[in-house]
Formats: sequence, structure tokens, C-alpha cells
Amino acid sequence: MAEHPAYPVGLRLTGRRVVVLGGGQVAQRRLPALIAAGADVHLVSPEATPSVEAMADAGEITWTKRPYEEGDLANAWYALIATSDHEANTRASAEAERHRVWCVRSDDADAATAWTPATGHSEGVTVAVLTTDARGRDPRHTAAIRDAVVEGLRDGTLVAPHHRTRTPGVALVGGGPGDPDLITVRGRRLLAEADVVIADRLGPRDLLAELPPHVEVIDAAKIPYGRFMAQEAINNALIEHAKQGKSVVRLKGGDPFVFGRGMEEVQALAEAGIACTVVPGISSSISVPGAAGIPVTHRGVAHEFTVVSGHVAPDDERSLVDWPSLAKLRGTLVVLMGVDKIGKIADTLVAHGKPADTPVALVQEGTTAAQRRVDATLATVAETVRTQDVKPPAVIVIGEVVNVGVQSPPKTSE
Repeated sequence: MAEHPAYPVGLRLTGRRVVVLGGGQVAQRRLPALIAAGADVHLVSPEATPSVEAMADAGEITWTKRPYEEGDLANAWYALIATSDHEANTRASAEAERHRVWCVRSDDADAATAWTPATGHSEGVTVAVLTTDARGRDPRHTAAIRDAVVEGLRDGTLVAPHHRTRTPGVALVGGGPGDPDLITVRGRRLLAEADVVIADRLGPRDLLAELPPHVEVIDAAKIPYGRFMAQEAINNALIEHAKQGKSVVRLKGGDPFVFGRGMEEVQALAEAGIACTVVPGISSSISVPGAAGIPVTHRGVAHEFTVVSGHVAPDDERSLVDWPSLAKLRGTLVVLMGVDKIGKIADTLVAHGKPADTPVALVQEGTTAAQRRVDATLATVAETVRTQDVKPPAVIVIGEVVNVGVQSPPKTSE
């Protein structure tokens, strides 16, 4: 006779007694979800992993430090049996059967009365996968299906045919350093739900090609400015489209609040009474050096890193950067938007005590197919930028971390 499939159900365990037998790796994986569900979790085990101990120390679970004994499952609603003692597991599951407690067994799925599905979450939706054949007991198979569904929901490629999530307002989304795969999951989902996308030049442009045809894509650099400054015009465009009840995504490169003028846009929207969701992005100040093989910190080399804007020169009265103090730091200095000012920056650092042979790396178009790295020193960087024709956008890294992993003295290179 064919085996009947499992009946899927969602358990509401808030305040209800759940017993977990065994404090090993299985418990470590399953306990967080039980705690998140609000269950009254009782762990019975003579020992536990450090992570499970931490849950008990924090008061998230109650831990009885001994092996399983008859009666431990009394008054339980649900049991997870995951000890290394097969005989004890068998006795515990028999007790669960007598008390009509749904019971999961990590060592023998066929002897259990319940199976734990592969679960994932995406913005208010829980996906739980149980297959109906013998592969249902293969966690790799169910996990693969779970991952495919959750990823589709998160990136917007899987949407109910007659239902499209749509939240009027503005989402300020950090698109990351350039590689479209480096946008956050939430940012990608919001893009898939947008009616209007106002994009910066340095945002992940490849993602725009994936948008449905009805989505209006506006290049922020081409918004008519008229009597407005560029930023004011962008603010007005965000407000105008949001007031029309549209879901608007402001797609920016890197992180919106790292030299991205994101807070100015948030403030303008707040003054107009428009809701704004901020989605952080991976900053190019860290990710681009990493993509080029440069850690901004490294044990024994740099215990700090400082990120500064180089869009105005050190001798410009508008500069807010304390360059003399930066020259005295021993850690890593990351300069954004500084390609055309790097000569003056290097001269200023050297003039205030930074060694002229301090390594410098310029990473152009980081994380994209056009990425290239050019190495120099403070003494040679200005000439190197000219001869190697380094163009923005490029992240500049100054410090000994540039040579971490380099087996020979750095050479000017493409």
C-alpha cells in the first residue's frame, strides 16, 4: 500500500510547553525557531553546545541537565527528540505516542509522528517544504526547493499571477558597489515591486534591465533642474511620484548614507509627509577593496580604517576633513570620490608626516566586469593616475593593507 503523505500544518506554540531532548547540533539549529515562535521550551540534556548554553543563560529556554527520564514529555504540546542515545529516543517517542504529543525524531524519521519542514521567510510569508515521496526525508532535497521558492519571492521573480505587492511611498535603496548580485535581498524585492525607479549613475545598472516594461525608470542625472539645484529636483521628483500613490524606489550606489546624500532625501520626504523606507547597501568603501584582494583591516597591520570624501581638495576652504590628523593615523585610509584630487591629497599627507612610500591602491569600477587595480605609493600616485588613465569611479586605499598577501613590492599595474 502506498504511503500516505504528511499533512502540512502550522503550529501555534506561543506559551505552550515544548520539550527538546538533546543539546547538540540538531537542537542548536531548531531552538531559535521555537524561541521565535514564543514556545515555552524545556531542554533535557546532560550537556549542550556553547550556543545552546547561551540560550539557557539568557533565559530563552529552561535547561534540565540530565538524560531523558520517563515523564519528561507530560503536558507537552510538541517534542523534538535529538539525543545520541537511540534507545532513549525510542522510549521518549513511545511516551510521546501515549500522551498524544507530536514528536520529531532526528535519528529515525519513520518512527516520528511529525517531520520538520525546510522553512524560509520572505516579508511576512513563511515557506515550508515537505516532499511527498521518499525524498521527503532527504533534507538536501527539501532545502533546495525551499531556497528556490524563497529566492524567487525575495528577488521578485516569483509573484502570484493576480497579486503584486505594492506599497505607496518611497524606498531609499542602497544598490551596493556595482555588481547586481551585491544588492541586498530586500532591495531587490522592492525594485521588483516598484512603479517608478529613480536611479543614480553609480547604482547597479544591470538590475534596471530586469524591471517589467510598465516600470518608469528615471535617470537622476537627467531630471530637468530648471531653477532647482540637482538635489532639490530629485527630491521634488520623489515627492511628486509618491503623492500620485506610486511605489517609488530611489536606487543609489553603495549605501545611501555614505556620501550619498540619502538623509537629505529622507528629510525632504518627511517634510512632505511621505513615508520612506531606508534599505542599507554594501558600501564601496569596504566591498571594493575586498573585491580587489585588499582587507581594510588585518591583524598586526591595521586596527582601524577611516573613510573620507576626496571630492574637494585638502586646501579647499569647503573641506571638512582634518588631513593633518589623518596623516598621523597608523591604520587604513579609504578615499572615495578622490581620483582627480589624489595628487593634492598625497602631498598633504606626506607634508604632515605620512611616509612617501606608503602603499596606495586605486580600484576602478570595483566589483564590475571592468574592475581593475592600479598600485602606487603616495610619492608616485599622482603620476600613476595620469599615466594609467585612472578614471572615476575608483576607490583609493592608502596604507600597509595594500600589500597584505603581496609577495613582492607592489608595482604600478593595470
